[in-house]
Amino acid sequence: FRRVLFRSVSMDVGKLFELDSVQVRIDDKPIANYLYTPREVTALHRGGVQRLWVGNLRAGEHEITAFFTGQGPHERDYKRGATVKFDKGAEPRYIELRIKDEVGRLQPDFDVKVWQ
Repeated sequence: FRRVLFRSVSMDVGKLFELDSVQVRIDDKPIANYLYTPREVTALHRGGVQRLWVGNLRAGEHEITAFFTGQGPHERDYKRGATVKFDKGAEPRYIELRIKDEVGRLQPDFDVKVWQ
């Protein structure tokens, strides 16, 4: 088993999506659910980082799925997911859940980034 650290949501601008909650699953097993307060969302907009989960995973291939829930453009309820597969070796992995505005499409964009 080797350590995996989730750095929760980073937000770039964030005018097209108002975050309410995040659910994270690894290999289809829920590992984290978090409901954000308005104060926490403001901190994320200012560059804050929240540790969402720290745990151990066996070496090998894993799949991470993150579901983001909140209000999208025109105050509509919005739920989107992002999935990424990665190989876990002996070294620690850092995973970031990112939300950014896609101004050209007027939609929020959601991403899961695995750092070496």
